[in-house]
Amino acid sequence: MRRRTVTSGGLDEVLDSLASAQPAAREEAAPVPPPVRDQQAMRSEFEFELPRGYVDDEGQVHRRGSMRLATARDELRPQIDLRVKENPAYLSVVLLSQVITQLGTITDVHAGVVERMYATDVAFLQDFYRRINSEGHTHAAVTCPLCHGSFEVDLSGGRLGES
Repeated sequence: MRRRTVTSGGLDEVLDSLASAQPAAREEAAPVPPPVRDQQAMRSEFEFELPRGYVDDEGQVHRRGSMRLATARDELRPQIDLRVKENPAYLSVVLLSQVITQLGTITDVHAGVVERMYATDVAFLQDFYRRINSEGHTHAAVTCPLCHGSFEVDLSGGRLGES
C-alpha cells in the first residue's frame, strides 16, 4: 500500500482567521434552546411469563422473567462462539442467554439454563426477542378463529383469561 503526504498549504492561516471571527458571530447568534425531551422514556427491558416455566435443579419452577433490548454486540458475539460454529441452531440459545436478565430468582442466566428450557418456552422467547427488538413492543394483533373478531394481546405475560 502506498502512502501519500498531504500538506495543509494555507490551512493554518484560514483556521486562525476563522477562530478570530467566531466570537463576534457567537455574540450575534440567538441562543439555542435546549433539546425537547421525549415525554415517554424508551423502555429497554421487558417482562415476560413463560408458558411452561424453567425447572431448576431443586425442582423450583421459574416462569416470570425479564429481557433487555439486544445490542449490536449481542448479535455479533454468538458468531464467534465455537458452539455456534459447530451447530448454527445453537445461535438462539447463546443469544437468548445474553439478553435474559432475570428468570424467577435466577439472575445469572447462561446458555446452560436456556438449553434446559422446554421447547415451547424457547420458541416463546425467540418470538418475544424478535418482537421487542424489531417492532419495539410486546403486543400482537390476533383474530379469533371462531368469530373472526380482531383484538390485541400482550405477549409479555399474564395468564389466559386474565385482564
